[in-house]
Amino acid sequence: MENIQTIDSVCTYCGVGCDIAAHVKDNKIQKIFAHPDGVVSQGKLCIKGKYGFDFIDSKERLRVPRVRKSFLEKNPIIKDAISSSLVDFDDNWYETDLDSATTAASMKLKEIKEKYGSKSIASLGGARTSCESVYLLQKFTRHTLNSPHVDNCARVCHSPSLTGMKKTIGEGAATNPYNDIYNTEFMIVIGSNTTEAHPIIANRIVDVAQKHNNLAVFDVREIKLHRFSKYKAIIPHEANLLVLNMIAYVIINEELYDDSFIADRTKGFAEFKEKILNDPYANPKYFQEIKEYEYLSKMIPKVAREYALKKSMIFWGLGITEHLDGSYAVMAIVHLSLMTGNVGKNGAGLMPLRGQNNVQGACDMGMLPYFDPDYQTPKEIGLMTPQLVEEMLKDKIKAVICVSEDLTQIHPNLNKFEKAMEHLEFVMIQDLFMIDVTKKADIVIGVKSAYEKTGVYINAMRRLHLSQPLVKSDLPDDWEVIQQLDNKMGGDYNYKNSNEIWDEVREVAYRRFSGASYARLERHRKRGLQWPVHTEDTPILHQLDFRTDDGLGEFIYNQYKLRGMVKEIASKTLTGYHLTTGRTLAMYNNASQTVQTPSLLKRYSEDILLVNESDASDFTSDRVILKTEYGQTTPLKIKLTKKVQPKTLFVTFHHAKSRVNALFGDKRDELILTAAFKSVKVEVINC
Repeated sequence: MENIQTIDSVCTYCGVGCDIAAHVKDNKIQKIFAHPDGVVSQGKLCIKGKYGFDFIDSKERLRVPRVRKSFLEKNPIIKDAISSSLVDFDDNWYETDLDSATTAASMKLKEIKEKYGSKSIASLGGARTSCESVYLLQKFTRHTLNSPHVDNCARVCHSPSLTGMKKTIGEGAATNPYNDIYNTEFMIVIGSNTTEAHPIIANRIVDVAQKHNNLAVFDVREIKLHRFSKYKAIIPHEANLLVLNMIAYVIINEELYDDSFIADRTKGFAEFKEKILNDPYANPKYFQEIKEYEYLSKMIPKVAREYALKKSMIFWGLGITEHLDGSYAVMAIVHLSLMTGNVGKNGAGLMPLRGQNNVQGACDMGMLPYFDPDYQTPKEIGLMTPQLVEEMLKDKIKAVICVSEDLTQIHPNLNKFEKAMEHLEFVMIQDLFMIDVTKKADIVIGVKSAYEKTGVYINAMRRLHLSQPLVKSDLPDDWEVIQQLDNKMGGDYNYKNSNEIWDEVREVAYRRFSGASYARLERHRKRGLQWPVHTEDTPILHQLDFRTDDGLGEFIYNQYKLRGMVKEIASKTLTGYHLTTGRTLAMYNNASQTVQTPSLLKRYSEDILLVNESDASDFTSDRVILKTEYGQTTPLKIKLTKKVQPKTLFVTFHHAKSRVNALFGDKRDELILTAAFKSVKVEVINC
């Protein structure tokens, strides 16, 4: 252990937000592990947290800013301004220094702002950088550029959770700490492949389920978590709201609800009750008409009874939110907690399992077009990303600043998105690597990774964790690039470090962060602090009141609309293949970091298509192309399994070359425009 430092920080991957420690020697990470007393990790890390750090030293790391040659040919005044710094890199790019890159960017942004107006510029991303950087990105966009158009990758994941929870209980965040899992009597997991996507939370769920046999799991395919469940529910595609309303129906019909909680802390129940009891799709007996799923008509009432009569928690992921009725399904989940009093208590609550390591923080910082920091109303509401795409096609959005978000991989309808980006006059990217979207970029600036900088990250249970650098880097932090841009566009940002930015956040977003100083966060590095943080933090929300104007939770009924696979089965017209998507443990989201880690890439080097064994006759080659009216994938490797249902397919989406998101059109959540990634009908073409 000679000359080896041990440095504590936070994992760079998923929204679980595990505390990590690193052995570092000569400015190089030797090993990452978790302390046995780590409050989130409990001394265990998944393979990404444990082994996924080689990307830091990858030869592909973007260490010198690049400017596209064709951009400078179209902008000779900008080229003249920075010509002395340009070094030939390849046929497409010059390398340059940071000062010249931000000079070029500021000159172009000024030109676009003067020519097309301030609303012609949008900023996207920020969920993979720190709170300080994303706060400054939205501030710069709203105040220096005077554009209301800011958004982040919550648009393709948990925006419906924020919307559905905020409409019903006034706060779009998890209500309890993870360790409340040990205090619960019953758990429902729906639309979350937790062992793959949030493994350290899954550890707790499995521990409790094995001891108490108290877990119900709903998914469209068989997942690992089903092995530990008392109720193993495989449901048809797009049936979430149908199932959730059925659970509510049983609770109401059998009068299992909590009268006093409803009377004291909610409103709208009488109307909700009347609507659900008269809804033909809310009675679980409806599943008797859905072939191969008839057993759900008996299982759903059993789940409903246990949930209502016990201290219960519900967990959900993108299998809930990425649908046409994602926001409504989240509201239906909240209704269950309201009618049974399963919220605002130790061991009873609501747990949306957020994806990116700082997607909660990005939303908290105001990187949404309809919220300022602290979820306040902005002076002007901007456009959501799908609306921005439409405006690009109309030549109304002309410039995009993108920080840590791979726009041309993670969004739906890729062919349309790429066509829209061709209408832009300027694209600037800040990232670690030349990811897919950099093919459309004019300026690309390499920045520090989470393991090279200081900053606050907020995980899926509202836990603030102050990261510190594991290794030193001379690359800029995201906020430093933004500050340079601001100064060159007439702004006066003069932050000396991230702490100064965070102190401003504590003033602006005081409702949540006033008491969360760096000093306190350093002192509680292993435990973290759960917002709102004032004199103390708040592990459990809604104990006395909901965070609504009147303090009451609200019932707002949304009826299930018959469509998709359920409609086809009910009308005996089920044909073709329905595809769903998801993650695998070794890769992370757009894989920008995990593909640069050889040990992880070796485990999962390409996206795999799962096919039911009974459908093998339709798949006559080793690889197939999937196709819809919107686009098609590249050839995908097939794996036959019993884990997916007949006539359904499952594919991961980690590798940009697969072009999985080209399959999805503009179908999206009715309230908040999150893409319907979890079910699309596809044509299969054998290669």
